[in-house]
Amino acid sequence: MERNPMRRQLASMRKSLFDQGYLDEQFMELEQLLDDANPNFVEEVVTLYYRDSARLILNLDRALERRPLDFSKLDGLMHQFKGSSSSIGAKKVKAESTLFREYCKSGNAEGCMRTFQQLKKEYATLRKKLETYFQLARQIGPMESANRPK
Repeated sequence: MERNPMRRQLASMRKSLFDQGYLDEQFMELEQLLDDANPNFVEEVVTLYYRDSARLILNLDRALERRPLDFSKLDGLMHQFKGSSSSIGAKKVKAESTLFREYCKSGNAEGCMRTFQQLKKEYATLRKKLETYFQLARQIGPMESANRPK
Protein backbone atom coordinates (compact mmCIF):
# COMPACT_ATOMS: atom_id res chain seq x y z
CA MET A 1 0.00 0.00 0.00
CA GLU A 2 2.82 2.37 0.80
CA ARG A 3 4.40 1.83 -2.59
CA ASN A 4 1.52 3.30 -4.57
CA PRO A 5 2.04 6.87 -3.25
CA MET A 6 5.77 6.44 -3.86
CA ARG A 7 5.08 5.36 -7.42
CA ARG A 8 2.88 8.42 -7.94
CA GLN A 9 5.61 10.61 -6.47
CA LEU A 10 8.16 9.07 -8.83
CA ALA A 11 5.87 9.58 -11.83
CA SER A 12 5.25 13.18 -10.77
CA MET A 13 8.98 13.80 -10.34
CA ARG A 14 9.69 12.32 -13.77
CA LYS A 15 6.96 14.42 -15.39
CA SER A 16 8.36 17.52 -13.71
CA LEU A 17 11.82 16.86 -15.19
CA PHE A 18 10.27 16.88 -18.67
CA ASP A 19 7.87 19.76 -18.04
CA GLN A 20 10.67 21.97 -16.72
CA GLY A 21 12.80 21.18 -19.78
CA TYR A 22 15.56 19.28 -18.00
CA LEU A 23 15.05 16.09 -20.01
CA ASP A 24 13.98 15.26 -23.56
CA GLU A 25 12.79 12.19 -25.45
CA GLN A 26 16.25 10.58 -25.41
CA PHE A 27 15.79 9.88 -21.70
CA MET A 28 12.54 8.05 -22.51
CA GLU A 29 14.38 6.00 -25.12
CA LEU A 30 16.91 4.96 -22.46
CA GLU A 31 14.06 3.98 -20.14
CA GLN A 32 12.61 1.74 -22.83
CA LEU A 33 15.85 -0.29 -22.71
CA LEU A 34 15.18 -1.33 -19.10
CA ASP A 35 14.60 -5.05 -18.63
CA ASP A 36 14.79 -7.74 -15.96
CA ALA A 37 18.43 -8.46 -16.78
CA ASN A 38 19.48 -4.85 -16.19
CA PRO A 39 16.84 -3.01 -14.13
CA ASN A 40 19.23 -0.15 -13.26
CA PHE A 41 20.32 0.51 -16.84
CA VAL A 42 19.28 4.17 -16.99
CA GLU A 43 20.87 5.00 -13.66
CA GLU A 44 24.09 3.27 -14.75
CA VAL A 45 24.18 5.22 -18.02
CA VAL A 46 23.57 8.50 -16.18
CA THR A 47 26.28 7.63 -13.63
CA LEU A 48 28.76 7.03 -16.45
CA TYR A 49 27.70 10.33 -18.02
CA TYR A 50 28.48 12.22 -14.81
CA ARG A 51 31.82 10.45 -14.44
CA ASP A 52 32.89 11.29 -18.00
CA SER A 53 31.42 14.77 -18.05
CA ALA A 54 33.20 15.74 -14.82
CA ARG A 55 36.48 15.19 -16.68
CA LEU A 56 35.28 17.25 -19.65
CA ILE A 57 34.15 20.10 -17.40
CA LEU A 58 37.55 20.12 -15.71
CA ASN A 59 39.26 20.24 -19.12
CA LEU A 60 36.97 23.06 -20.23
CA ASP A 61 37.69 24.99 -17.01
CA ARG A 62 41.42 24.65 -17.63
CA ALA A 63 41.12 25.64 -21.29
CA LEU A 64 39.10 28.72 -20.33
CA GLU A 65 41.89 29.83 -17.96
CA ARG A 66 44.50 29.90 -20.72
CA ARG A 67 45.14 33.04 -22.72
CA PRO A 68 44.68 33.51 -25.52
CA LEU A 69 41.65 31.23 -25.64
CA ASP A 70 41.93 28.34 -28.06
CA PHE A 71 38.40 28.44 -29.47
CA SER A 72 39.01 25.37 -31.61
CA LYS A 73 40.02 23.30 -28.59
CA LEU A 74 37.12 24.68 -26.55
CA ASP A 75 34.70 23.83 -29.34
CA GLY A 76 36.08 20.28 -29.58
CA LEU A 77 35.74 19.71 -25.83
CA MET A 78 32.22 21.12 -25.83
CA HIS A 79 31.32 18.98 -28.83
CA GLN A 80 32.18 15.90 -26.74
CA PHE A 81 30.27 17.24 -23.76
CA LYS A 82 27.23 18.05 -25.89
CA GLY A 83 27.25 14.54 -27.38
CA SER A 84 27.36 12.96 -23.93
CA SER A 85 24.59 15.24 -22.69
CA SER A 86 22.46 14.42 -25.73
CA SER A 87 22.87 10.70 -25.10
CA ILE A 88 21.04 10.91 -21.77
CA GLY A 89 18.51 13.56 -22.85
CA ALA A 90 19.92 16.44 -20.79
CA LYS A 91 17.95 19.08 -22.68
CA LYS A 92 18.98 22.30 -20.86
CA VAL A 93 22.62 21.25 -20.66
CA LYS A 94 22.60 20.42 -24.37
CA ALA A 95 21.09 23.85 -25.17
CA GLU A 96 23.84 25.63 -23.21
CA SER A 97 26.44 23.47 -24.98
CA THR A 98 25.04 24.55 -28.36
CA LEU A 99 25.18 28.21 -27.35
CA PHE A 100 28.75 27.81 -26.07
CA ARG A 101 29.81 26.31 -29.41
CA GLU A 102 28.23 29.24 -31.26
CA TYR A 103 30.28 31.64 -29.13
CA CYS A 104 33.41 29.60 -29.90
CA LYS A 105 32.74 29.84 -33.63
CA SER A 106 32.34 33.63 -33.38
CA GLY A 107 35.38 34.02 -31.09
CA ASN A 108 33.30 35.53 -28.29
CA ALA A 109 35.28 34.91 -25.08
CA GLU A 110 32.77 36.73 -22.85
CA GLY A 111 29.91 34.67 -24.26
CA CYS A 112 31.85 31.45 -23.71
CA MET A 113 32.59 32.32 -20.09
CA ARG A 114 29.04 33.39 -19.30
CA THR A 115 27.49 30.37 -21.04
CA PHE A 116 29.89 27.95 -19.37
CA GLN A 117 28.87 29.25 -15.94
CA GLN A 118 25.20 28.77 -16.84
CA LEU A 119 25.94 25.31 -18.25
CA LYS A 120 27.59 24.29 -14.96
CA LYS A 121 24.51 25.49 -13.04
CA GLU A 122 22.14 23.54 -15.29
CA TYR A 123 24.40 20.48 -15.06
CA ALA A 124 24.51 20.64 -11.24
CA THR A 125 20.75 21.15 -10.99
CA LEU A 126 20.03 18.21 -13.28
CA ARG A 127 22.46 16.03 -11.37
CA LYS A 128 20.78 16.82 -8.06
CA LYS A 129 17.29 16.23 -9.49
CA LEU A 130 18.28 12.92 -11.10
CA GLU A 131 20.02 11.72 -7.93
CA THR A 132 16.78 12.34 -6.03
CA TYR A 133 14.78 10.63 -8.78
CA PHE A 134 16.97 7.52 -8.84
CA GLN A 135 17.07 7.37 -5.05
CA LEU A 136 13.26 7.19 -4.99
CA ALA A 137 13.24 4.67 -7.85
CA ARG A 138 15.60 2.41 -5.85
CA GLN A 139 13.27 2.60 -2.84
CA ILE A 140 10.36 1.45 -4.98
CA GLY A 141 12.35 -1.42 -6.44
CA PRO A 142 13.63 -2.26 -9.92
CA MET A 143 10.57 -4.00 -11.30
CA GLU A 144 8.06 -1.44 -10.16
CA SER A 145 10.14 1.59 -11.15
CA ALA A 146 10.75 0.00 -14.55
CA ASN A 147 7.01 -0.39 -15.02
CA ARG A 148 6.22 3.29 -14.48
CA PRO A 149 4.31 5.03 -17.25
CA LYS A 150 6.36 5.86 -20.30
